[in-house]
Amino acid sequence: MSDHEGPSKSRRKRDAEALQSLGEALAALPRADLAPLQLPERLLQAFEELGPIRSHEARRRHCQFIGRLMRDVDPAPLQAFLEARSRPSRVEARLFKLTEQWRDRMLEGGDAVLRDFVAAHAVVTPEERQRLEETLAAAREGRSGASRRLFRELKTLVERAHGDGAPAGAALLE
Repeated sequence: MSDHEGPSKSRRKRDAEALQSLGEALAALPRADLAPLQLPERLLQAFEELGPIRSHEARRRHCQFIGRLMRDVDPAPLQAFLEARSRPSRVEARLFKLTEQWRDRMLEGGDAVLRDFVAAHAVVTPEERQRLEETLAAAREGRSGASRRLFRELKTLVERAHGDGAPAGAALLE
Protein backbone atom coordinates (compact mmCIF):
# COMPACT_ATOMS: atom_id res chain seq x y z
CA MET A 1 0.00 0.00 0.00
CA SER A 2 1.45 3.38 -1.02
CA ASP A 3 1.49 6.50 1.12
CA HIS A 4 -0.28 8.79 -1.35
CA GLU A 5 -2.31 8.13 -4.44
CA GLY A 6 -3.01 11.37 -6.34
CA PRO A 7 -3.65 14.81 -4.86
CA SER A 8 -4.36 15.37 -1.20
CA LYS A 9 -7.88 15.79 0.13
CA SER A 10 -7.36 19.53 0.67
CA ARG A 11 -6.01 19.89 -2.88
CA ARG A 12 -9.09 18.13 -4.28
CA LYS A 13 -11.32 20.40 -2.18
CA ARG A 14 -9.55 23.55 -3.45
CA ASP A 15 -9.89 22.31 -7.04
CA ALA A 16 -13.60 21.61 -6.53
CA GLU A 17 -14.15 25.07 -5.03
CA ALA A 18 -12.28 26.67 -7.95
CA LEU A 19 -14.51 24.82 -10.43
CA GLN A 20 -17.58 25.90 -8.48
CA SER A 21 -16.45 29.56 -8.50
CA LEU A 22 -15.73 29.34 -12.22
CA GLY A 23 -19.20 27.89 -12.77
CA GLU A 24 -20.82 30.67 -10.75
CA ALA A 25 -18.97 33.30 -12.78
CA LEU A 26 -20.12 31.68 -16.01
CA ALA A 27 -23.69 31.42 -14.71
CA ALA A 28 -23.77 35.19 -14.27
CA LEU A 29 -23.24 35.71 -18.01
CA PRO A 30 -26.04 35.81 -20.59
CA ARG A 31 -26.54 32.48 -22.34
CA ALA A 32 -25.80 34.05 -25.73
CA ASP A 33 -22.30 34.97 -24.50
CA LEU A 34 -21.68 31.34 -23.55
CA ALA A 35 -22.60 29.94 -26.99
CA PRO A 36 -19.03 29.98 -28.40
CA LEU A 37 -17.83 27.88 -25.45
CA GLN A 38 -19.91 24.86 -26.50
CA LEU A 39 -20.74 23.84 -22.94
CA PRO A 40 -22.80 20.72 -22.23
CA GLU A 41 -26.54 21.36 -22.35
CA ARG A 42 -27.02 20.09 -18.77
CA LEU A 43 -24.52 22.67 -17.49
CA LEU A 44 -26.25 25.49 -19.39
CA GLN A 45 -29.56 24.33 -17.94
CA ALA A 46 -28.07 24.38 -14.43
CA PHE A 47 -26.89 27.96 -15.03
CA GLU A 48 -30.44 28.98 -15.96
CA GLU A 49 -31.90 27.17 -12.94
CA LEU A 50 -29.59 29.11 -10.60
CA GLY A 51 -31.09 32.49 -11.53
CA PRO A 52 -34.45 32.33 -9.75
CA ILE A 53 -33.14 30.56 -6.62
CA ARG A 54 -33.26 33.04 -3.72
CA SER A 55 -32.81 30.81 -0.67
CA HIS A 56 -29.19 30.97 0.50
CA GLU A 57 -28.96 27.27 1.29
CA ALA A 58 -30.67 26.18 -1.94
CA ARG A 59 -28.40 28.49 -3.93
CA ARG A 60 -25.31 27.07 -2.17
CA ARG A 61 -26.37 23.50 -2.96
CA HIS A 62 -27.11 24.35 -6.58
CA CYS A 63 -23.69 26.00 -6.91
CA GLN A 64 -22.14 22.79 -5.61
CA PHE A 65 -24.11 20.91 -8.26
CA ILE A 66 -22.75 23.29 -10.91
CA GLY A 67 -19.26 22.62 -9.55
CA ARG A 68 -19.86 18.87 -9.98
CA LEU A 69 -21.01 19.40 -13.57
CA MET A 70 -17.93 21.54 -14.20
CA ARG A 71 -15.71 18.49 -13.59
CA ASP A 72 -16.69 17.26 -17.06
CA VAL A 73 -15.33 20.32 -18.89
CA ASP A 74 -11.81 21.66 -19.39
CA PRO A 75 -11.57 24.75 -17.13
CA ALA A 76 -8.55 26.38 -18.85
CA PRO A 77 -10.36 27.83 -21.89
CA LEU A 78 -13.27 28.89 -19.69
CA GLN A 79 -10.94 30.73 -17.32
CA ALA A 80 -9.18 32.38 -20.28
CA PHE A 81 -12.59 33.42 -21.67
CA LEU A 82 -13.56 35.10 -18.38
CA GLU A 83 -10.19 36.81 -18.04
CA ALA A 84 -10.40 38.17 -21.58
CA ARG A 85 -13.88 39.55 -20.85
CA SER A 86 -12.77 41.30 -17.67
CA ARG A 87 -9.53 42.77 -19.00
CA PRO A 88 -9.85 46.14 -20.68
CA SER A 89 -8.86 46.05 -24.30
CA ARG A 90 -5.53 47.47 -25.36
CA VAL A 91 -7.31 50.22 -27.24
CA GLU A 92 -9.28 51.21 -24.13
CA ALA A 93 -6.12 51.18 -22.04
CA ARG A 94 -4.27 53.29 -24.61
CA LEU A 95 -7.12 55.81 -24.76
CA PHE A 96 -7.25 55.98 -20.95
CA LYS A 97 -3.51 56.64 -20.79
CA LEU A 98 -3.78 59.25 -23.55
CA THR A 99 -6.55 61.00 -21.61
CA GLU A 100 -4.47 60.99 -18.42
CA GLN A 101 -1.52 62.49 -20.30
CA TRP A 102 -3.64 65.27 -21.79
CA ARG A 103 -5.16 66.08 -18.37
CA ASP A 104 -1.75 66.19 -16.68
CA ARG A 105 -0.30 68.38 -19.44
CA MET A 106 -3.28 70.73 -19.24
CA LEU A 107 -2.95 71.07 -15.49
CA GLU A 108 0.73 71.95 -15.91
CA GLY A 109 0.61 74.01 -19.13
CA GLY A 110 -2.86 75.52 -19.12
CA ASP A 111 -4.42 77.23 -22.13
CA ALA A 112 -1.58 76.52 -24.58
CA VAL A 113 -2.03 72.77 -24.06
CA LEU A 114 -5.79 73.17 -24.34
CA ARG A 115 -5.28 74.80 -27.76
CA ASP A 116 -3.04 71.87 -28.77
CA PHE A 117 -5.74 69.45 -27.64
CA VAL A 118 -8.48 71.21 -29.61
CA ALA A 119 -6.23 71.35 -32.70
CA ALA A 120 -5.51 67.60 -32.41
CA HIS A 121 -9.15 66.68 -31.82
CA ALA A 122 -11.41 68.14 -34.49
CA VAL A 123 -14.50 66.76 -32.72
CA VAL A 124 -14.40 69.47 -30.04
CA THR A 125 -17.31 71.89 -30.47
CA PRO A 126 -17.08 75.54 -29.36
CA GLU A 127 -19.41 74.76 -26.42
CA GLU A 128 -17.22 71.83 -25.35
CA ARG A 129 -14.10 74.00 -25.64
CA GLN A 130 -15.74 76.63 -23.41
CA ARG A 131 -16.67 73.97 -20.85
CA LEU A 132 -13.12 72.57 -20.97
CA GLU A 133 -11.68 76.05 -20.36
CA GLU A 134 -13.94 76.54 -17.33
CA THR A 135 -13.20 73.08 -15.93
CA LEU A 136 -9.46 73.52 -16.50
CA ALA A 137 -9.50 76.85 -14.68
CA ALA A 138 -11.37 75.28 -11.77
CA ALA A 139 -8.95 72.34 -11.67
CA ARG A 140 -5.90 74.65 -11.73
CA GLU A 141 -7.42 76.59 -8.81
CA GLY A 142 -7.69 73.30 -6.92
CA ARG A 143 -11.48 73.19 -6.65
CA SER A 144 -12.85 69.94 -5.30
CA GLY A 145 -13.65 67.39 -8.01
CA ALA A 146 -12.60 69.65 -10.89
CA SER A 147 -9.64 67.48 -11.89
CA ARG A 148 -11.88 64.40 -12.10
CA ARG A 149 -14.48 66.39 -14.06
CA LEU A 150 -11.73 67.54 -16.45
CA PHE A 151 -10.66 63.93 -16.93
CA ARG A 152 -14.23 62.80 -17.66
CA GLU A 153 -14.76 65.59 -20.21
CA LEU A 154 -11.43 64.82 -21.89
CA LYS A 155 -12.19 61.09 -21.89
CA THR A 156 -15.47 61.67 -23.70
CA LEU A 157 -13.73 63.77 -26.36
CA VAL A 158 -10.75 61.45 -26.75
CA GLU A 159 -13.00 58.42 -27.13
CA ARG A 160 -15.12 60.22 -29.71
CA ALA A 161 -12.06 61.35 -31.67
CA HIS A 162 -10.20 58.04 -31.44
CA GLY A 163 -13.11 55.65 -31.36
CA ASP A 164 -11.50 53.60 -34.11
CA GLY A 165 -8.47 52.99 -31.88
CA ALA A 166 -6.10 55.18 -33.89
CA PRO A 167 -4.48 57.60 -31.43
CA ALA A 168 -4.02 60.51 -33.83
CA GLY A 169 -3.14 63.02 -31.10
CA ALA A 170 -0.58 60.75 -29.44
CA ALA A 171 2.30 62.28 -31.40
CA LEU A 172 1.74 65.58 -29.57
CA LEU A 173 2.45 63.89 -26.26
CA GLU A 174 5.75 62.30 -27.20
